[in-house]
Amino acid sequence: MNPHDALTEIATLLERERSSRYKSKAFRAAADAIEGLSDAELHDSGTLRRRKGIGDSSFAVIQEALGGAVPAYLADLRERAGVQRASTLRGLLRGDLHSHSDWSDGLTSIDLMVDAARALGHEYLALTDHSPRLRVANGLSPERLRAQLEIVAGMSGSGFTLLSGIEVDILDGGALDQEPELLDELDVVVASAHSKLRMERGPMTRRLVAAASSSHVDVLGHVTGRLVEGSRGTRPPSTFDPRPVFEACAANGVAVEINSRPERQDPPDELIELALEIGCLFSIDSDAHAPGQLSLLDYGAERAERLGVPAERIVTTWPLERLRQWTQRDRTA
Repeated sequence: MNPHDALTEIATLLERERSSRYKSKAFRAAADAIEGLSDAELHDSGTLRRRKGIGDSSFAVIQEALGGAVPAYLADLRERAGVQRASTLRGLLRGDLHSHSDWSDGLTSIDLMVDAARALGHEYLALTDHSPRLRVANGLSPERLRAQLEIVAGMSGSGFTLLSGIEVDILDGGALDQEPELLDELDVVVASAHSKLRMERGPMTRRLVAAASSSHVDVLGHVTGRLVEGSRGTRPPSTFDPRPVFEACAANGVAVEINSRPERQDPPDELIELALEIGCLFSIDSDAHAPGQLSLLDYGAERAERLGVPAERIVTTWPLERLRQWTQRDRTA
């Protein structure tokens, strides 16, 4: 087995199962360390062992791969990953409107996210790093976002498009945490609440309705903010009246995100059913913070199919031209 491929697949599988970011980054660093080495250099174990970025675990993987075997660590990860979650709907998804890079709190560079999206067969991916107020996530100031836009503009081609975007924080009163003129320049705006998630029912309802009514918003992200499993522990959903929130989404053509991260499973099933009844659009997104997490779309697609969400109501099944027509739609606000 090719050692570089083995190290990269290990990193990808670690990312998919949301393992320690230090583990996945270590294996990606090892893959970078051996990229372009000749067979002779790879087989010079003494020199290889001293190479920066190669640790005990990655060295063992390289040696097993060079010996012609699937490394034991990789085999174990493959077994833990099990069979990919299957749904008819997953095969209809053309892209993903919520992802992060190391410009905010993602683990890797933009180009690695693009490579992974291409490998999954995506037609498009929206890069939606965080906005300024989310300092813990290294949110992008207007100046940093403008600098990122210059990079994003050069990352498309050969049947793939990297869309410019942001996951903009919904401020306490419902305003958006970025300059309106800059939001106008972006292809996709995902609006999410990340703070004061325990607001009282009335103020939280008004906060989310205001965001869903904004002329800048395309997707309402992880609407309840809940966590149901994972290393961060659990967190109850925010308390709000979902009907006016989803009615605002439907009136303004804003898609309700079906967040595919297993620790979120947001919105809960009953809220997806309500949004479906009200007539909302949906966006099945990975909320990926690493290349291996882009494949988490499996989970969101499986939930949407189980709940009977029609493919035509899911914007991420749409071809790019139709998606762009939607993001450029006339707004009521």
